Amino acid sequence: MKPITVNVDEYLGLNKYEVDEGHAHITLVEHPDPVEFGKLVRVCPAALYKVGDAGEQAFDYAGCLECGTCRIVAGGGIVASWEYPQPTMGVEYRYG
Repeated sequence: MKPITVNVDEYLGLNKYEVDEGHAHITLVEHPDPVEFGKLVRVCPAALYKVGDAGEQAFDYAGCLECGTCRIVAGGGIVASWEYPQPTMGVEYRYG
């Protein structure tokens, strides 16, 4: 897999997030297929999907931009459920 070189952390840091720790708005299947997971690594603009050096998969919904890209790419596959966060939760966009 070709390394991802885009770093948008500075821009994402301008957004404000209210994370609902008790209710994940995105859940994945128990053992995601590595090929399908790799697709999400490449398309998620917030880089929520990561694969470590040893091939371990990591996902964290906390910085989600609520764009729905993962739902479109892998909905019904490895994305078990996707819904908007509860009211007052989720991303609040800011301009920098």
